[in-house]
Amino acid sequence: MVDGTARTITLIVVDDHPVVRDGLRGMFESAQGFEVLGEAADGVEGVDLAARLDPDVVLMDLRMPGGGGVEAIAELTRRGARSKVLVLTTYDTDSDTLPAIEAGATGYLLKDAPRDELFTAVRAAADGRTVLSPAVASRLITRVRMPAGAADQSLSARERQVLELVAKGTSNREIAAELFISEATVKTHLTHIFGKLGAKDRAAAVAVAYDRGILG
Repeated sequence: MVDGTARTITLIVVDDHPVVRDGLRGMFESAQGFEVLGEAADGVEGVDLAARLDPDVVLMDLRMPGGGGVEAIAELTRRGARSKVLVLTTYDTDSDTLPAIEAGATGYLLKDAPRDELFTAVRAAADGRTVLSPAVASRLITRVRMPAGAADQSLSARERQVLELVAKGTSNREIAAELFISEATVKTHLTHIFGKLGAKDRAAAVAVAYDRGILG
């Protein structure tokens, strides 16, 4: 390393599609100043890989079988990992973007981002600077401008999943099996849902959710 501009940024790619991983690896390896240390097919594997290889940046997809990106980001944050997480996904809905950023993602880009924009975003993430696609930035601005208290009432992506299953008459045990989480975690999500919706029980929560357009 001669000076700051000559620093090589190390990264790992976490995505469940082999073609996407190969494409990203090839893209970065053909560019100067980047080194791809490894690849992972889901969030759990990505957390382990980040712990072992300690990359500057983790390129993280969100929706992956076997372990989603939001959970992986939260785990890396909990562990105090040095790596910065840059989300790279096809999804830009509130239920995807906000939980990822709240979990600790440094940036959020969509997969249709131009090559140079992606390179710039990875460099910025490595420096700890926040990078957001225009669509995501717009959503966050809208969220910030909500009336006081409104943002606190919105459900996370996981809470919506739990509530949707509750609306179908699914028991806590069945929800736990469906979402691959413990029954205790289901109960915690329900507690949060009841609090956010001002509901006393499952039936009331479902009724409020339908009334507010959260469900249906």
